Amino acid sequence: MRRIYVAGNWKMNKDHDEGAEFAEEFVSLIGNGSFSFKVVIFPPFTTIPAVMSVFGNGMVEVGGQDIFYEDEGAFTGEISGKMLGALGCRYALVGHSERRHIIGEKGEILAKKVRAALRNDLTPVFCVGEMLEEREGGKAKDVVREQLAEGLEGLSEEDASKIVLAYEPVWAIGTGKTATPEDAKEMHTHIRSVIAESFSPHLAEGMSILYGGSVKPTNAAELLSEDEIDGVLVGGASLDASTFYEIVKAAR
Repeated sequence: MRRIYVAGNWKMNKDHDEGAEFAEEFVSLIGNGSFSFKVVIFPPFTTIPAVMSVFGNGMVEVGGQDIFYEDEGAFTGEISGKMLGALGCRYALVGHSERRHIIGEKGEILAKKVRAALRNDLTPVFCVGEMLEEREGGKAKDVVREQLAEGLEGLSEEDASKIVLAYEPVWAIGTGKTATPEDAKEMHTHIRSVIAESFSPHLAEGMSILYGGSVKPTNAAELLSEDEIDGVLVGGASLDASTFYEIVKAAR
C-alpha cells in the first residue's frame, strides 16, 4: 500500500520564533490523536531547530527545503544532508520549481542532490512539473518524463523505491489556479507509467506521488479522493496552523 503524505513547504517564510509558535498551535490542534499518514513540514533552514523542539515526538516530521550534493567542504552558504540529519530531519525537497526556474538548477545537479539525500538516509521528495506554455503547447507529459529521467538516472530500483515524487504544475503554484483532480490524476498516471518503464511496474505501483499547486482546505479532499494522488505538498496554506490542520483533517 502506498504511503500518504500531507506536507507543508513554508518557503522563505517564518523565522525561528514564528516557526515555534506555529508548531505549538498545530500540536494543540492535533491533540493526542494519531495519523495513518505522514505529516511533514519543510521550514527554512534557520527555523528547523525551533520546529524540531516542538515536533520532537515524531508525530509531525521535518525536512529541508533543499540539500547540497556534497556532505561537507568549501561550499559557502550550502546545507548538507549530514547537517539536516543531525537536526533530526527525515526528508529533503529536491527540484522544486522555484529552485529550477528562479535559482536555475538543472537536471544534473538535481540528480546529485537526490543521491546526497539517499546517502544521508533522507527521503528525497523529488518535484517535477511543467510551465503554462509547455502545457498549452501539448508538451507537459514530455517535460515531466524528461525531468524524471534526469533526476533518477542511474539509480537502482532499491534506491528509487526510497523516493517520494511530487507533481507540481508550475502554472498552479501560488497563482490560485489548481489543476483539476482529473488533470492531476492523468499526470500522476503518466508519471507512474514512466516509473514502470524505467524500473518496474511493481515499483511504480508502490511509489507515492504527491500533488502540489494551490492546495487549500476547499480542494484538498477532492484531490485526495483520486486514487492516483497519494498526498499533497502545500505551499501558502501551510503557513497558518488552523488552515493546514483543515487539510490534515481532509486527509483523515
